[in-house]
Amino acid sequence: MTPPRLSVLLPIYNAAATLEEALRSLAAQRFREFEIVAVDDGSTDATPRLLAAWARREPRLRVLRQPHQGIVAALQAGLAQCRAPLVARMDADDIALPQRLAAQVAFLEAHPQVAVVGCQVAPFPPQAVREGLRRYLAWQNALLSDADIRREIFIESPFTHPSVAFRRAAVVAVGGYRDPGWPEDYDLWLRLYLAGARFAKLPQVLLRWREHPHRLTRTDPRCSLENFLRAKAHYLARGPLAERDAVFLWGAGMMGRRLGRLLLREGVPLRAYLDIDPKKIGRTRQGRPIHPPEALPSLWSKAQRPALVVAVGAEGARPLIRKRLRDFALREGEHWWFAA
Repeated sequence: MTPPRLSVLLPIYNAAATLEEALRSLAAQRFREFEIVAVDDGSTDATPRLLAAWARREPRLRVLRQPHQGIVAALQAGLAQCRAPLVARMDADDIALPQRLAAQVAFLEAHPQVAVVGCQVAPFPPQAVREGLRRYLAWQNALLSDADIRREIFIESPFTHPSVAFRRAAVVAVGGYRDPGWPEDYDLWLRLYLAGARFAKLPQVLLRWREHPHRLTRTDPRCSLENFLRAKAHYLARGPLAERDAVFLWGAGMMGRRLGRLLLREGVPLRAYLDIDPKKIGRTRQGRPIHPPEALPSLWSKAQRPALVVAVGAEGARPLIRKRLRDFALREGEHWWFAA
């Protein structure tokens, strides 16, 4: 049997309330040469019955069943069964717009150097969408090019997981899906980043992302702030901060203090903090002095291979910090990175 051009990887757990709508959105795709690899992760609601009914009338649907083990195990099992060289992710509570798969397949086939392509995302229903999610998606939806995504990958996850399509070989080459104790999708993007993979995002909304209080990003402890910071520290230490002789951290507040502690745990040579708060300047964090930002050029000149991490997430702070660091002739993504 000739393999399809695309596999849709769909993990499912107790999603009877939304599964029908998600599957209808896939059946309505303009692109037709795909299979759906649906992994039922031990559902106890009507999900198995719905999948069986769909499988009888949709020959592209392949259903795998396993005891409940969680989303990472479901993704691992499903990815192993995907037969196509390209894989699109989808969740059982989201809606793919009709042109989504066609657009992502066309892009990947036209850009063989790109490993992962996302799309812009619209949240729904409107009454459930809080301001924090709106700000996050506005930031994420603005990251379109490989340079954009790589520059800001340590701020947050630059893709909504069910919005991406990727080359199966590229993901398998970095170890596929893993459960390191923080979100599996962010872990995957960071491993691909360190491997030099190229990213892209289509500049149109192709996925409607359902917001609800039971979404894993709200309920899974792996998605806590502490675990996101652990992921950032782990991959900063193995990527941009590797082989540095001095690292400076801008931000001596709660976020910077927590990230600094984790960077030290990873063996990063953290030398000093920077902060604009006069009450903090002159004090210490983890035994490291806190200086004002204007001290950075002098600190920088005393190191051979310095780097800076910015852990300031206050709204409106990024453009001000970017301007200050440009004035210091420091280049983002080469000399320094945002991590908040």
